[in-house]
Amino acid sequence: MSKAPDKPRGGPNSSSTPSGIPRSPRVIAVSSGKGGVGKSNLTLGLALALASLKKKVLIWDADLGLANTDVLLGIRTRYTIHDWLKGAKPLEDIVIDVPGGISILPAASGILELSDITREDKERLISDFKGWREDLDFMLIDTAAGIGQNVIFFNLVASEHIVVLTNEPTSITDAYALIKSLATKHRQTGFYVLPNMVEDLHEAKKVFKILADVAGKHLPQVSLDLAGFVPRDEAVPDAVRRQSPFFTLYPASDASRKILETARRLLSVEPPPPERAGGIALLIDRLGASPLAVN
Repeated sequence: MSKAPDKPRGGPNSSSTPSGIPRSPRVIAVSSGKGGVGKSNLTLGLALALASLKKKVLIWDADLGLANTDVLLGIRTRYTIHDWLKGAKPLEDIVIDVPGGISILPAASGILELSDITREDKERLISDFKGWREDLDFMLIDTAAGIGQNVIFFNLVASEHIVVLTNEPTSITDAYALIKSLATKHRQTGFYVLPNMVEDLHEAKKVFKILADVAGKHLPQVSLDLAGFVPRDEAVPDAVRRQSPFFTLYPASDASRKILETARRLLSVEPPPPERAGGIALLIDRLGASPLAVN
């Protein structure tokens, strides 16, 4: 694997709107009820697709103890979130630029203590983010799979949510469990659904309908939106083996074309209003007591 450049991106108060109000990116958590559905691959592909549309994107690899993004990119990061946890580096020094015009905040690998960060670390995370501005359009938070404490925490940091799933009963069931937990315990009501490894739009709509029917019956407050779909495509596992993003290695592949369509769809959707916008500028307000209580 090649070594990533050490140069950090952004920093305190690096960007503001013309009116002088600190700029906030759209913060989107990308999650899945179960592992093995291609969530990290789609997060990386989506980030690169958005970058190809002239957007500035940061991926936060929030599967904190099991890093994935750097492996998919074939790079070795000098610093990770573990260095922040130890107090050795501020967050802005950990962020690195990577090929494709995006940046990443890398996770660590094999660090058990990161699997569930403590209340104190969550408070410190908020404190460190307070006043820090990135010159970004999007922050994509690639969470761990499941409904663990860190997954819930990072979904509450975000103002928008993408749930990745496949056409497997366990994947659909676990996706519903994640949505149910966020809706009933934390009052999150809007979710994009992104089926992966399906044959075509017909199968994607079938998967979406199964999930939407169950949610409509038991979670009437929840709104689900089909964000697009990514078909089963040999270009994706081949890119994983080559440790290169499928979007850059095979830009004409079916998977790349569909993830680009998803990126365009996100850009066509009006982001949440300022009071719900989330992100770095409003992080301290978005979190409050509820997420910190997730220990």
